Amino acid sequence: MRPVSLLPLILLLAASVGFARPDVQTAAEGLNHPWALAFLPEGDALITERPGRLLRLDPTTGERAVITGTPEVDARGQGGLLDIELHPAFADNRYVYLTWAGACERGNATHLGRGRLSGNQLIDFETLFVATPCVRSTKHFGSRIVFDGEGYLFMTTGDRGERDRAQDLNDHNGSVLRLNDDGSIPADNPFFGRDDALPAIYSFGHRNPQGAAIHPQTGALWIHEHGPRGGDEINLPTAGGNFGWPETTYGREYWGPQIGPDSLPGTIAPIHHWTPSIAPSGMDFYTGEAFPDWQGDLFVGALAKVHLAHLELNGTEVISEERLLTDRGRRIRAIEQGPDGALYLLTDHANGELLRLQ
Repeated sequence: MRPVSLLPLILLLAASVGFARPDVQTAAEGLNHPWALAFLPEGDALITERPGRLLRLDPTTGERAVITGTPEVDARGQGGLLDIELHPAFADNRYVYLTWAGACERGNATHLGRGRLSGNQLIDFETLFVATPCVRSTKHFGSRIVFDGEGYLFMTTGDRGERDRAQDLNDHNGSVLRLNDDGSIPADNPFFGRDDALPAIYSFGHRNPQGAAIHPQTGALWIHEHGPRGGDEINLPTAGGNFGWPETTYGREYWGPQIGPDSLPGTIAPIHHWTPSIAPSGMDFYTGEAFPDWQGDLFVGALAKVHLAHLELNGTEVISEERLLTDRGRRIRAIEQGPDGALYLLTDHANGELLRLQ
């Protein structure tokens, strides 16, 4: 049976505990709907802007330069240049990975590609994977990417606003995909070799996952995804797992009716959900020294409820939740721990900011 939401009680308890309040600084502003960031070993941040620009930015001075050699994007609706990640062996191979909404036959799709960073240019950029089929839609691209400890790349895809795709194993949309670093498909994927399923799919039944992180102790993949009217979820993808959308969800249609039951045999329940919705985007586990009390805690951005969610964990159970930065009114799109141990946030606005919590 799915867990009952204890959010009101959790928020009350969190407020009474009195977590440390961080110092919030504006490291940069004037960003055009920034979507994701990754830190280079020397400390600069690579930041994607949804309209299609990739920046190299010094978070101490705010100085920035445009990175050339990026792909052409379909920047309509929720689409455009999306996530960014460095190869685990970036210091040796200089590979930078990007996802984006790209035009293709009969519509567009979530693309994955990589190039080598040389100065302020991506050289030899190549498309590695396209989440087919192409769809005539401008929403629900998903599109977070993360490497696990074994070097496999996980890529999330949304249902493209056409919910039944999430239950179709011959459709990449509404899934978590597992790939090798060159975009090929691992032979030990759960559906590899089957005629009735696409081999890149790792888990399915996802609506629009826009957060992904690897747990620092267990090495497990954690994601979160947007629900409709309520029912935002934190899920722990498993090989071949069905996470239910749209057959089961805490969310409701935007005009009110129920979509499906809260639980359903054969599907995997979320470990946490937000009802009403906060519209989560971006997530990271904190492992730095700047906030010792936060080590091992999870941080999630909120677009609709404009705050930073701080979740204290006991294993996979959320035992308290605090809402930070509620007074700023900022849509928080991405979260990344910096090499200095600070938390960095991107705010999703036409005049977006890079915020530093330290």
